[in-house]
Amino acid sequence: MQSVDTLEKNSLNHADETIERELEFTSFYRWHHWIRVFSIIILTVTGFYLSVPFIIPAVNAEPTNFLNAEFRGLHEIFGFIMISMFIGKTYYFFFSVKDKIEINSFKDVLSLKNWLSQIGYYLLLTKHPKLSGAYNVIQLLAYFVFYIAITGLIITGLILYVHSFHLGIGGMLYDIMREFEVMLGGLAAVRELHHLLMWGVIFFVVGHVYMVVFNAVHGKEGTVDSIFSGYRWKRKH
Repeated sequence: MQSVDTLEKNSLNHADETIERELEFTSFYRWHHWIRVFSIIILTVTGFYLSVPFIIPAVNAEPTNFLNAEFRGLHEIFGFIMISMFIGKTYYFFFSVKDKIEINSFKDVLSLKNWLSQIGYYLLLTKHPKLSGAYNVIQLLAYFVFYIAITGLIITGLILYVHSFHLGIGGMLYDIMREFEVMLGGLAAVRELHHLLMWGVIFFVVGHVYMVVFNAVHGKEGTVDSIFSGYRWKRKH
């Protein structure tokens, strides 16, 4: 048990702290985040179905059993939504004045002390290092790998798309995507790579949720709340 003196000292330390509400994520960022979350869920479920159909429609003599086509259509719709989110987020990341806090995260990448402190924090050995931006170096690395995977998914997805639709966007992109198809080793290799990258995104999502909850529990700054409200709580000494 803590002594009375220790409790009084802790109370005085907390009394010297002020907690301020600080805007971390703009409304655009939050809307983009949740649209992307919903898109990833739909793309994952429909992607699994297209790979190994787990629902078989009732057999009948009428030409109405187009369940696979419906799943494929849904997959492609949310694929293009994901592409639009990717383009919008990339532009916003580099050119938005309000979200400079994200790009400022790169200032910590070259700091070995920051890397060691962050690893120690996740191992419950050290305190959380002071950050220059919105993300710590581990989060930034995870996001970097995530965007590489998303880029690969977009390219391989468009290659598969142009083989299903030969008019409109499919027709416009056909020749370009065929070049990528050849570079990647053919259609079978493209489909396999698309599946592997999907698993990479799934692992990222699991790790991302874990890290967010970890920071929320140990940091006590409203990390989870911030993606809903946009605000987090900062302790000022």
